Amino acid sequence: MNTLSDLLEALPALPLFPLPNTVLFPGALLPLHVFEPRYRAMVTDVLKTHRSMAIVMITNERPMDAHGHPEIAQVAGLGTIVDHTELPGGRFNILLRGRVRVRLSELSFEPPYRRASAEVLVPQDEEITQSELSALVSTATAFAQFVRERDRGFEFRLPRDAKPALLADLCAHHLVLDARERQAILETLSPRARVRRVAEVLAMQRHTLMPGGRDLN
Repeated sequence: MNTLSDLLEALPALPLFPLPNTVLFPGALLPLHVFEPRYRAMVTDVLKTHRSMAIVMITNERPMDAHGHPEIAQVAGLGTIVDHTELPGGRFNILLRGRVRVRLSELSFEPPYRRASAEVLVPQDEEITQSELSALVSTATAFAQFVRERDRGFEFRLPRDAKPALLADLCAHHLVLDARERQAILETLSPRARVRRVAEVLAMQRHTLMPGGRDLN
């Protein structure tokens, strides 16, 4: 992965890809099939330039402005296209790698897609105790095994030697079920608080989904 200096070109007018129930975390991979004309145009543009866009969660589906755009979160995951395939009719399959968290300040709309000025949210420098890390690893491993017992095709393994903050992000991306919770975790800038929160959420999910547990909804 390149250093963050390669993102400087993208930040002043970062293309936005609003999606329902989708959050992109740093370090995670997100495959997307792009078929809408405005987003086909966006992918074409970013492939010619900085290859970056923000995956931003739609927080309210109802049109909220004169252009009919839905409301979106102010914190998003900036991703870089690391692989793509152009398909018949101008569609794309793309693979994004999450790079950083960004805070968005949306710009005046210039068709065909939305853009924002983006500020990189630098992680806080915090010490995470071994007990906190162990709790995250334990709950993530247990929940992944719980899912695997019910879906043999499911695969998720914690990367070795990854920093705790990255582990929390990857666990949230792959294992946290509720999109609103994933967005809240994305907006949690304290690595220590994020590690704790992901561990608590995964423990609760497993408890809830066990026979006799209450429904998540």
